[in-house]
Amino acid sequence: MSAWVLPDHIADVLPSEARHIEELRRDLLDTARCYGYELVIPPLLEHLESLLSGAGSALDLQTFKLVDQLSGRSIGVRADCTPQVARIDAHLLNRQGVTRLCYCGPVLHARPGAPHASREPLQMGAEIYGHSGLEADVEILGLALHCLKAAQVEQPMVDLADARLVKSLLDGVTLSPAQRNALYAALAAKDRAELADLTRDLDSSLRQGLLALVNLYGDAQVLSEAQQHLPPLPGVREALQSLKQVADHLPNIKVSFDLADMQGYAYYTGTRFSIYASAANAALVRGGRYDRVGAVFGRQRPAAGFSVDLKTLVGSVPARALRAAIKAPWRDEAALNDLIARLRREGEVVVCVLPGHENEVDEFQCDRQLCQVNGQWQIQTI
Repeated sequence: MSAWVLPDHIADVLPSEARHIEELRRDLLDTARCYGYELVIPPLLEHLESLLSGAGSALDLQTFKLVDQLSGRSIGVRADCTPQVARIDAHLLNRQGVTRLCYCGPVLHARPGAPHASREPLQMGAEIYGHSGLEADVEILGLALHCLKAAQVEQPMVDLADARLVKSLLDGVTLSPAQRNALYAALAAKDRAELADLTRDLDSSLRQGLLALVNLYGDAQVLSEAQQHLPPLPGVREALQSLKQVADHLPNIKVSFDLADMQGYAYYTGTRFSIYASAANAALVRGGRYDRVGAVFGRQRPAAGFSVDLKTLVGSVPARALRAAIKAPWRDEAALNDLIARLRREGEVVVCVLPGHENEVDEFQCDRQLCQVNGQWQIQTI
């Protein structure tokens, strides 16, 4: 095998795309900062018991594992930053009240999440801790949409679900882990026949409610239908009310509902959302409420957040124009070099053209050049 061949689903990022990704990273983190979110940078490696505890246990098969040469302990390469940020909130900051944190960094997946997905996403996300009210859910969803707007995503569509629906229906029902997982899988696949078979021994009202979930997807009319077909349990009423209130805060956004959506069922504890766009084949952003994320670290704080892969996002937004630059000749001349240094301090991009390479194409759009006129160096439009 050639030495330059990379592992499957691992790829280099070349200049144009890398420039765009870096611009997105800066724009999204700046957007989060405008909302009061503080930047944290978790480590790429952690002990496995930290990475895979609590909500992180769902990441076991996605986590690369190795042995620390210093301690001999098992460590892992993070597959998701959220458990790490929860650890920072719980143990390092240990603040009372609301904490807003954001991050952006690479994660590594043992297996690709989709047929053509990268195993090395660049994950950006934001988390809000310490507030159990719907205001935090609305804020984090609003921030996610604002980030997509900063990335120039056109006509985003929000799909809402709530983990409390199925959990409320199954509260008090004795099921083995295998039975529960099979039931969740049938709901996620909207396999009514399989679901009917799995629930044949359950209470009639509960069984009809679970079967009704399969068809409860679509526009806002879904919430009215859910009130008619689902048992009037407190958790069900609370979930439906929360979904309506969140949707009411999105007057100019297309909103849909999928009440049988079970993605992350072991992780989310309340309202959850996925954001789509016409230019993307899958959700660009996923997020919601996950109040148990910090429990394993000793602080079970209310929490809500979202994450987005910038490598996926960059393929779903318009290419950005090249940054204007100034072309300059390469000369060992003090006056010219002083001018170039001053222009760079002022924020200009100055590309020095090396001898013999005057006509080469590069990543910058040189619309001006430095020319010597009457013994003085001047900027002229090309």
